[in-house]
Amino acid sequence: MPQGRQQRGRGRGRDDKPQDEFDQVILDLARVTRVMAGGKRMRFRACVAIGDRKGRVGIGLAKGADVSLAISKGTNDAKKNLIKVKMTETGTIGHNIVIKANSAKLIIKPAPQGTGIIAGSVLRQIFELAGIKDIVGKIIGTSNKVNNAKTAIKALDMLREPKDFKKKITKEDNPKKDDKKEPIKEDK
Repeated sequence: MPQGRQQRGRGRGRDDKPQDEFDQVILDLARVTRVMAGGKRMRFRACVAIGDRKGRVGIGLAKGADVSLAISKGTNDAKKNLIKVKMTETGTIGHNIVIKANSAKLIIKPAPQGTGIIAGSVLRQIFELAGIKDIVGKIIGTSNKVNNAKTAIKALDMLREPKDFKKKITKEDNPKKDDKKEPIKEDK
């Protein structure tokens, strides 16, 4: 290629774009209509989940005139609603959660190391985006993906800091009350 000529084609400019730090998954995509005086207006609703697989996750719900516009709006909404998930060092959660919000009821439990993600539908995708490695989740209520996703985010936000399970309580740290002390000898 002669010097002084600019390169044209598909590959130009790809290196200049910064990579987004979040992975995104489209949880639900629906065509919604609104009835107006002149007829029906069609739009698209997108529920998008984003996460960095290091503990941050969020969901966004948005509508747009076409699918790509709805997805980009949903991604921007999800970036505004990010939460930090409190995980243990092994990549699970610290305690059980049973939550009911709207019509969705979820049960989320920690799992031993090496178990993986045992959950269906939306829960699995949210746990993967959050970076949780070992967890068990069950959806009991509705099959509505949007409600289940919102409830899962609410449940992950309710998590408390995991306790230090490695510390063992010794007898010096916690003496029992029924330990008998030696009687005091009096001199006569």
